[in-house]
Amino acid sequence: MTNPEISALGTSGMLLEVGGELTLETQQRLWTVAQTVGTWQQVAEAVPGMNNLMLTWSAPPASQADWQRLAEALRRAWEESKPLTLQGRLVEVPVIYGGSRGLHMADVMAHTGLTLDEVVAIHSAPLYTVYALGSHPGYCYLGGMDPRIATPRRKSPIVDLPAGSVSIGGVQTGVSASDGPSGWNTIGYTEVRFFDPQQDPPALLRPGDLIRFQVRGIER
Repeated sequence: MTNPEISALGTSGMLLEVGGELTLETQQRLWTVAQTVGTWQQVAEAVPGMNNLMLTWSAPPASQADWQRLAEALRRAWEESKPLTLQGRLVEVPVIYGGSRGLHMADVMAHTGLTLDEVVAIHSAPLYTVYALGSHPGYCYLGGMDPRIATPRRKSPIVDLPAGSVSIGGVQTGVSASDGPSGWNTIGYTEVRFFDPQQDPPALLRPGDLIRFQVRGIER
């Protein structure tokens, strides 16, 4: 596995980047490291991302030597880490595929050479693991998508994609948790809400949870 790179995030934190392919084992090791370093006195928060881990300081390192010691401790934590299996929840997500709310289904079909029914069947077959939360509050980066429907991100992003939009970007898929811009290819829509500031916690899912997309309908 690729040796990680460690860099400063200004004066507010530190970033560990693993690199290489997006795999569940890598994410599970990052979950382990997050639990370990989250107990360090100088760390305010340890946030796993996709193939990376962000630390923010409760108190910035006092010197460059102090920063280097923390970086080496973080590197050792990664090297000694084992995959952490989290007992996540299974959430069923009913999706209406295609139609006016699956704006880019035709583009995915053109890129992959698959029919509408084939794209839907392939997308809804796996059990997806929540690798990390990010991009915007409540958004889940998912692992486990079949590479047959992988489609490059769009050259021109959509400015205001509605919450609940189910999209494909490269080898990943996800669901927009709020209205906003997106460069991914939207193939459907769900009424499941992944972020609600009135709830506690406001985010529906967390790393280690599982998603199964259910075919609620197909609009042609």
